[in-house]
Amino acid sequence: MKKILSTMAVLAAIGSALPAHAADKKVMMPIAGAMEDNGAKERLGDSIKFYFGTQKTPKVLEKRGSDQTSQKTNAFAKSDQAVCHWAFLSAMLALQKRAQEVGADAVINITSNYKNIPYSSETDFECHVGNVVGGVALKGDFVRLAGGKK
Repeated sequence: MKKILSTMAVLAAIGSALPAHAADKKVMMPIAGAMEDNGAKERLGDSIKFYFGTQKTPKVLEKRGSDQTSQKTNAFAKSDQAVCHWAFLSAMLALQKRAQEVGADAVINITSNYKNIPYSSETDFECHVGNVVGGVALKGDFVRLAGGKK
């Protein structure tokens, strides 16, 4: 019984120490690099156009709503780049799916939105990596653009 109690005490001590050692590192990554990895360009295709930050877009004919997504992935024993690129692709696929659902042909004003703190860039996105999990949060506006498909 003593052995069981001491084992439980050790496990409890280890368990309570884990959160103190958990990392939450902010990593800024180039969008272009993420779009070149994991077959992102092919998987996203060209049916929905994506515009980051304040990138110039064709004339917006109609706004179809806004949304955000927060995508997580396993970070255990993976590089920050691998984690961030995978979570970015997952977030982009979620925005694409929502755009298709609302009949949009583009997602504009895409910004990072980790813990609801916006970060706008035409070239980079924000990713957070921990010891076990990494994630990317994005938000954007779904629109129909002039010259887009009907």
